[in-house]
Amino acid sequence: MKRSEFLKTLGAVGAVGAVGVAAPAAVLAVGRDAGRDAARAASRTQGGCALLPSEIAGPFPLDLSANTFFLRQDIREDRVGAPLRLRMRVVDMESCEPLQDVRLNIWLCDSEGEYSGYGTEANLTYQRGYQITDADGYVEFLTIFPGFYPGRVVHVHFQVFVSSQYAAVSQFTWDHDAAVALHTAHPDLYPQGPDPMTPEDDMSFSDGYALQTATLTWAPEEGGEGIGGEYLSNLEVAVDGSTLVGVGYLERETAARMELGQNVPNPFETVTRVPFDLHVAGAVRLELWSAAGQLLQTFDLGQLPSGAHSFTLDFERMGLAAGSHIVQLKLETGGRSYCSFRRLTKR
Repeated sequence: MKRSEFLKTLGAVGAVGAVGVAAPAAVLAVGRDAGRDAARAASRTQGGCALLPSEIAGPFPLDLSANTFFLRQDIREDRVGAPLRLRMRVVDMESCEPLQDVRLNIWLCDSEGEYSGYGTEANLTYQRGYQITDADGYVEFLTIFPGFYPGRVVHVHFQVFVSSQYAAVSQFTWDHDAAVALHTAHPDLYPQGPDPMTPEDDMSFSDGYALQTATLTWAPEEGGEGIGGEYLSNLEVAVDGSTLVGVGYLERETAARMELGQNVPNPFETVTRVPFDLHVAGAVRLELWSAAGQLLQTFDLGQLPSGAHSFTLDFERMGLAAGSHIVQLKLETGGRSYCSFRRLTKR
């Protein structure tokens, strides 16, 4: 299967610079697990379930939806900078419940303030990617802490694709003192020095940014002495989840022909069952993808009649490790193709 065929329900959505990074004195040094738990707890209240402020997409949005190359967690490619593990959680603004199986795109500049895809970087793809939210609404990216460019404070662009009818577009930043401390602690990685702007001076955040400020902590490498660790950043965003089901044309067309249920159990240890209903007969194929965008297995289920069906995935037999995966169901009927997907988690 061609990668460009993957996730058509959403509108058709390397080598890393190795850098030894020491913990900055101005940023809290915490253990890896403790840091993630603390940051995760902070992120749960960060958005307060208030609707995320909408911002302009900015001059560098690039449409990621046409190329599944961007389905990946590590978006650094060859960019060098302070390593950043960015974790975002998407919740519904009304219920505050997590939104599962929505696509979140991010794009940000490199340590020198350059964006891929534009100008002299037109044919490059670094610092861009998307993920699918898990059952708790989370996605995670491996990137580098960005630099800055004239007129803008350090920031990250993102889009939450709730359905083919609705997408929330916004940006976020960090506490100014924490960002300055990071840039100052790594002069070799950020030759421009610390960001001279504050969010208050940035027109994109001049109307307030309380809901658009991510956490930033430092986690040293386990068993190390503060060398080779990474920064951890968390942000929770609330969007209008009422548009999640049955609003866009693609969702309506697919729902009229098939429905892919959540795998049971989820999370699971070794084996899980994927239920699906066909409202029309057709040729069915099930695909298993990694969260990093690798097609792991394809199961041709042949011509199936309408009705309730299920398929069992045995991860132990397939030799697949623990982690997040994406299962996609593809139905060919009436000369057209329909797709639906779910994210699942193996412990």
